[in-house]
Amino acid sequence: MEEHLKKVTVLGGGTGMPVILRGLKKYPIDLSAIVTVADDGGSSGRLRTEMSMPAPGDIRNVIAALSEVEPMMGALLQHRFDLGEEGLKGHSMGNLILAAMTAVTGDFYLGIKEIEKVFNVKGQIYPVANQNLFLSAEMKDGEIVVGESNIPKANKPIHRVFLEPETAEPLPEAMEAIIASDLIVISPGSLYTSTLPNLIVPQVADALRRTDAEVVYVCNVMTQSGETDGFTAYDHARVILEHVGEGVIDTILVHSEGFSQDILDRYLEEQAKPVVYDKERLETLGLEIIEGNIITDHDHVLRHDKDKVAKILCGLIGICDPLER
Repeated sequence: MEEHLKKVTVLGGGTGMPVILRGLKKYPIDLSAIVTVADDGGSSGRLRTEMSMPAPGDIRNVIAALSEVEPMMGALLQHRFDLGEEGLKGHSMGNLILAAMTAVTGDFYLGIKEIEKVFNVKGQIYPVANQNLFLSAEMKDGEIVVGESNIPKANKPIHRVFLEPETAEPLPEAMEAIIASDLIVISPGSLYTSTLPNLIVPQVADALRRTDAEVVYVCNVMTQSGETDGFTAYDHARVILEHVGEGVIDTILVHSEGFSQDILDRYLEEQAKPVVYDKERLETLGLEIIEGNIITDHDHVLRHDKDKVAKILCGLIGICDPLER
C-alpha cells in the first residue's frame, strides 16, 4: 500500500461492519478491518467447536465486503448449504474455506492472509485475536449467560459482557493498525455481541486511547430485541464508555431524521424501534456529534447508507472524492 494514503481502520462485526467497509473501499485510503471472533452460533459455532478455531463468520462477511472478484465468486463465498439432515447443512462455503485454509496453513490469521489473495481483497483483515474467544454476559439480576448467541435470547437487561479467557492476547498486527491509523471507525452492529467483543479485548481500549487518530462511533439506528430495548443514542455510547472507560471515543455519528410509518410498523414485528437521538443527554458525554440522514431502505431492511457514511468519514481526513470505478 502506498505510504501517502491515509490509514483508516474499522472495528466491529455482524451485519453493520460490511456496510461501512463497502462504502469506504471506494476511496483512496489504506483500509484495515479488525473483526470480532466471539460468534458461537450456527456454522461458525460448529466449526469453532469441532476445529478449535476462532469463529470465521464475521471474517467471511468482511472478506465478501472487501473482495474485488466476479459476482459469482462472491456468491460462492456466501453460499449456505441447506440440504441434508447434518454434515454440510447450515454451513457457509466461506466458513468452510476459512476452516480449510486454517488447517492448511496451521494458523487462522495466516489462513486469512492467503484467502485475501485468492479473493483480491482491498485492504487488510485482522481477527481481533488469533484464538478462540468466548463471550458471556452478567445480567442486571446477577445471572451469568454464557455464549454470544445466548445473550439476546435471555431477553433480560444486560449489566456487562466479558470475554474468556481474560488473558486473551490481541493480534499484534491489529494493535499496530490502530496505533498507525489516521481515522478509526467503530462500526454499527449488535452493541453487546458485535461491537463490545472487540473493544473489551485486553489492550484494545488502551490502544484506542493512545492513537493519534480520531475515533468515530457510528451509532445504530434501530434497537435490538434482547440487547438494547429502549436504548437511545446516549445509551449506546454510555454502555461503551462504561465497559472500556473514558477517552476511547472522540466522535459519534448519529441518524437525526425521522422514519416512515411503514418502516416503524415493519420493525415493530421484530420488537425493534428507532434509536432516539437524544442530543442534550449525548452532549453530556463530551463527544463531538455529527448528525444527518445516513440511512437507506434496502430490500425492506434499514441499513446505514454506505455512500453517505463513507463520504462523512473520509471527509474527516480530508478525502472528498471516491475512486472512479
